[in-house]
Amino acid sequence: MSHIAFCVPFGAGHVNPTLGLAAELLARGHRVSYAVHSSMAGRAEAIGAEVLAYESKMLGEFDEPPEFGRGELPKVMAAMLRETKRLVPEMIARYEGDEPDLVVHDGPIAWWGRFLAAHWGVPVVTSWPNLVSNEHWSMTRYVDVNRASPRLLLTFLRMAVFAKKYRLRADTVVNGSTDLPQLVFVPRAFQFEGGTFTGAHHFVGPGLGDRSAFQGGWAPPGDRPVVLVSLGTAYNDRPEFYRTCLDALAGRDEHVVLSVGEKIDPAGLGALPSNVEAHQSVPQLAVLERACAFVTHAGMGSTMEALHFGVPTVAIPQMPEQRANADRLAQLGLGVHLPPANVTAASLSAALDSVRGNEEMAANLASMRDEIKRAGGVRAAADVVEAELR
Repeated sequence: MSHIAFCVPFGAGHVNPTLGLAAELLARGHRVSYAVHSSMAGRAEAIGAEVLAYESKMLGEFDEPPEFGRGELPKVMAAMLRETKRLVPEMIARYEGDEPDLVVHDGPIAWWGRFLAAHWGVPVVTSWPNLVSNEHWSMTRYVDVNRASPRLLLTFLRMAVFAKKYRLRADTVVNGSTDLPQLVFVPRAFQFEGGTFTGAHHFVGPGLGDRSAFQGGWAPPGDRPVVLVSLGTAYNDRPEFYRTCLDALAGRDEHVVLSVGEKIDPAGLGALPSNVEAHQSVPQLAVLERACAFVTHAGMGSTMEALHFGVPTVAIPQMPEQRANADRLAQLGLGVHLPPANVTAASLSAALDSVRGNEEMAANLASMRDEIKRAGGVRAAADVVEAELR
């Protein structure tokens, strides 16, 4: 039995995609520990993993979740480096005498997992819950990066100095090393320029495990079609958007499940139409399993969950990464992209009409579900991890 450590940051979109893989590794007889933010600790405990919960100082540096635009990126990168420098020694001390045999770490944010693996001299697998980049396609198409920013250059210099202590290169920590396995929880068919990525990138698709232990279940109140509306867990403090949704969805033939996030009291939205139920959070997988359409921010986690169930999307992205996902959904005929500035009650209602009962879109969704099955999910991901252990 091997000890496998997962190093993940705060944020459901980074933790949830790893839970199915961890559960599969546990089922195969491995021991799994999670270095995870305290807000997500219950999710790791629910699958039977051992938890090393930590607190994040990075979260306190931002009044609102950063959107990773041109002006914010230098500040975000500097905060991530400070978090890395703080968590590496903390986790070395907490794992002392019980060091893992392999580390799985989140590539976009949990850089510190790569440093821990280097310190312990154990294999490392990087996980990506989002689209990945190479010389043929990069998220810089959506994020206007000022590479000459003094603050950004200083952060990379400090990162290089810190990385050198662990015999690492800063660029391979930030972008992922093509010499090491990169688990991408997206099917290759969804990745922009997917055919150009090397064998180091394993496009395993979404690995959805059973989340009922910490999310609960859900059942529709009747036999009406179900529409889910959610902006995810980060960029969701949008009360006017939800009121627009209520105007658009009132009186339609669907039963609407509205998830507004922890910052908004559903009661503050006023009287709800008779076909709408509103909550701060919902068991998303359970609702999507019954849904005919999904009005979503197009975060990658939600996007993959919708595709897993073959649910067409109305994508209303709230930040650059989500705009890339929304564009890809529209490009592949899996949904429509409705920019936030264009959202009105009329446009949202029309967008829902355009995806419901759309036979061409249904065929595209069926094809993508086949792609997801062929990608292998948690079994393929676990095979990659076990190959590194061998």
